[in-house]
Amino acid sequence: MLRTVVLCGGEGSRLRPLTYYFQKTMIPVGRQQKPLLEYILRHLKFHGFDEAVLLVGYKGEQVVNYFGDGEKLGVRISYVWDDENVKGTCASLLNALGKKAFSMDDTLLIYYGDILTNLNLRELVDRHVSEGAAATLALSPRYQLPVGVAEVSGGRVTEMREKPFIPINVTIGILVLEAGLLRYGMGLSDIMSDLIPAVIRSGEKVSAHISECFWYDVGSTEKYEKLSNEVVDRYLSEIMEG
Repeated sequence: MLRTVVLCGGEGSRLRPLTYYFQKTMIPVGRQQKPLLEYILRHLKFHGFDEAVLLVGYKGEQVVNYFGDGEKLGVRISYVWDDENVKGTCASLLNALGKKAFSMDDTLLIYYGDILTNLNLRELVDRHVSEGAAATLALSPRYQLPVGVAEVSGGRVTEMREKPFIPINVTIGILVLEAGLLRYGMGLSDIMSDLIPAVIRSGEKVSAHISECFWYDVGSTEKYEKLSNEVVDRYLSEIMEG
């Protein structure tokens, strides 16, 4: 069974001081000033996923009070509270498994709660199923550096490129994972830096779903300040209206 899981429990230290007052998934985005998490839930609904498990912790009451059971968005929402004594996204999944939010036989569509994207989620899941993968990572084929880059030859700067894109496959905070792989996660903290490498080392099939979609990591104050209403309208209006 496919279960959708959204990670909403982090303290959002890179978004301070905002996250002293807001859960990071509740920061307002776009002209409508809707919570970031609302974009995520509407994105799931847009692609036909009408049920979500939200893993909450730090200031999770804000999430529960705003979204409730999800009726106003047409999404059935359930909540699992993180274990206060254990930190990390992998630990959150293990905690949810222990609380029977899903079973080891399920397939998980996992969505990090600080990501904005118009990725076709249905295509991602279909790719995972058709390839018989253990895990499938959504990737972007390029990354924009946050700094200018100089070309140097013979001690002279011959060219300047301001914040160029470089051709490298980067994770965008969305993946499909067979829940049974959590057997590799005992004692681990993070999904991407701990669990997925362990899965790869085990020889399990980890597929790449490379997409030219729009994506934006809202996880830092600098990135949040640079997220314009125009960008949100251009790439996400169909999701919010759908």
